[in-house]
This record gives sequence, C-alpha cells and structure tokens, in this order.
Amino acid sequence: MSKTMSEKIFSNSTGDDVKSGDIVIANVDVAMVHDLTGPLSLKSFYEIGDEVWDSDKIVIPFDHQIPADSLEAADNHMAMRKFVKEQRIKNFYDVGQGGICHQILPELGHVVPGEIIVGADSHTCTHGALGAFSTGIGSTDMAMVFATGKLWFKVPETIRFNIEGELKSNVYGKDVILNIIGKVGSDGASYKACEFGGETVRNMTVSDRMVLCNMAIEMGGKTGLVEPDEKTLKYLKNRVNRDFKLFKTDFDASSLEEVQIDVNDLEPQVACPHNVDNVKPVSEVDGEIDQVFLGSCTNGRIEDLRVAAKILKGNKIVNGVRMLVIPASKEIYTKALDEGLMKIFVDSGALVCNPCCGPCLGGHVGLIGPGEVSLSTSNRNFKGRQGSPDGEVYLSSPAVAAISAIKGRISIPE
Repeated sequence: MSKTMSEKIFSNSTGDDVKSGDIVIANVDVAMVHDLTGPLSLKSFYEIGDEVWDSDKIVIPFDHQIPADSLEAADNHMAMRKFVKEQRIKNFYDVGQGGICHQILPELGHVVPGEIIVGADSHTCTHGALGAFSTGIGSTDMAMVFATGKLWFKVPETIRFNIEGELKSNVYGKDVILNIIGKVGSDGASYKACEFGGETVRNMTVSDRMVLCNMAIEMGGKTGLVEPDEKTLKYLKNRVNRDFKLFKTDFDASSLEEVQIDVNDLEPQVACPHNVDNVKPVSEVDGEIDQVFLGSCTNGRIEDLRVAAKILKGNKIVNGVRMLVIPASKEIYTKALDEGLMKIFVDSGALVCNPCCGPCLGGHVGLIGPGEVSLSTSNRNFKGRQGSPDGEVYLSSPAVAAISAIKGRISIPE
C-alpha cells in the first residue's frame, strides 16, 4: 500500500500498518523541554511517577529566559537543574552551553531521519527538515512521555508543496514560506503534515529547509517535512553516531494532497501586523521602524548572519533604529566570531547578544514599547508578541532586515 512519509514513520514506530486518520500509540525517540515549558512538565510528571523512561532520550536546553531575568526564571532554572541531576539527564545544556532548542537538537546530533521527536514548544516541527516526524506537544503531555516513552497521535494527512523555480538574488527560504502561508492562510493546513519538495527545495541549504519546516505551524500544520537526500546525509555526517531509516512519500498515496508553487518571479516578502498570513511583497510595504531583530530559531543560523553581515559591512545602522543580533547557538556564535561577522555587526552599531530566544517570545531582552515597530526575522508577529500590545511586528528575511536597519524603514535589498 502506498504511503506518505508520516504514515511510514508511524508504521515503523508502532510496528503496525497505519494510515492517516488512525489513532496510534507511538514510541517517542527524542523528548525536549526547555527552561520555560519544563517546570510545568515536571510538576505533572511527579504526579505520575518518579523515574523517567529513558534519561538518554531526553534533551533539556535553557534558551528562553537566559540568563535568568527574574526571580521566577531563576527558580525555574533551579528546579530544572535539580531534575537533571536526580534523573541523570546527560543531554542538558545550561546557560552558555548550547543555544535555542530547535537549533541545537539537530546541530548536536539529537535528530535523525525516520524518528519521532516531540518538544514542549510549538516550533519543534523544525526538525522535519531532516526527515523526522517532529511536533510540539503540551507540557502535561510531555509528562506522560517522560514517564512512559509513548504518546498517542492521530496520523495526519499530508499536503505537499511542490516548489519549483530558481530564487532571485536576495530571495530566501523565509520569503518562500511567508508567501506560502499568505496563500494558504493561518489555518489552511490544520493538522496536516506539511511536506516541502520540488526543484527549489532540492537546491536549498539545510538551513533554509529548516526555515520552511519551522513555520509549518504558522499555517496550522502538525509538522513540516523534507525528504532526506544527500544534503541531509552530509549535514548529519560527524553529528550523529546511530543508525536511522530514510522514508519518502509515495506520490500515489491516497492521503496526499499536492499544491504547486512557482517561485521564479518571487520577490522578498514581509508579514505585516498582526498575523503571519498577512503577507505582502516588500515593494508594497512602506514604514519606519524602531527595532530590527536578527535571530531566533527561524533565522539565527550562520547562513543568516552571513547574509546580513554582507549588507551591513561598511554601513551604519541609521540613527533612531536599534538592531539586535542573536545567534541561535554557541557553535554559530563561535563561527561568526571566527569569520569576523561580529566585528561587522558591532561596527555597524548593532548589539550582539548571547544565544537565546531574545525578544521572540516577548519575555526577555529587546522588547518594544507602545507605538514602536519591530522588523524581525522570527516566526510570529501576533499582537503583543514582542512586548507592548500597542506595538507592531513585521516578519522578514535577514536580507530585508539588514537593509532596513540601514535605511530606517522597511526596504528591498539591492
């Protein structure tokens, strides 16, 4: 019987011949919580039992509120460190040791194709870029995973975006996914596995594939997926030391829906306040900005920093605009230092911060005030997302963010 990637991964996990719509109890291969969602998971876990099912399969990075910015955050950190010690969790990344959860899981070898990965964070779908079924779950659901290593799922149907064409200069994966979300809508792929394929995706870096999968949730998707190929295997080389299986979708699978996307004429895109699907070409958007945020689990990778640094080199951020640069991980931070990118950012007038989520969640550094406008390379622009509910957040690629910081208004990269 022909199947989609998701159906094959769940069949492999359960040992049964499953299809979309089936309710299954699946084995979880990797479970992740961070400093913000972890404490609630622990509270529920201790109501179930006192020992996790497999301490080697749990990953705990601190990334949302680091260093601790309040007494409450400090208490949360202490509770998580105590849990790590009690349960002998070896895959723990404290302040200064890792970075944003969705970056360091694949970066440090916790993600391989064909596995089921759950995280107490909605953008866990990022890891589907390497061919895993990866999805966000609630903190209390995570407690059950901690206790049993299993979780129930409804196997999703698949919507495959066949993306064809050659991207123009200064058009990137972020522009592609914003364009798709603008067409599909914020609920157009509800509980679907959003699969990305076609010539354009085959030519993309793993970094840009992560951008696509990261934002699948913004159109209601259960996960994002890219079929593993030679680029996937090259990325995994020297990162992982365990066996894995490669699954690909059968194009005659009954639960597969296909959507054709042509990007030959695509220009840089921007998502306007206050919804991710309120997408327009940059040429149709004009407005002054107060802050630029380059970073997040969407666009805080070394490729993103290189794009922005190339534009910023020899230029100054305009007076009245502040720019935050936040690498997604310690590894990326170190690479940027070695390549001289940090000097470019600092010389241009940007503030470089430690690897963390930054203003993305509206709970830490870089919040905007009433009436202020943020241009961000992150993944959400909901009202109040980055600070004041009377502020506005636009989403763009690193290229648009960098040129806009120089010009002081949302602009098209030359």
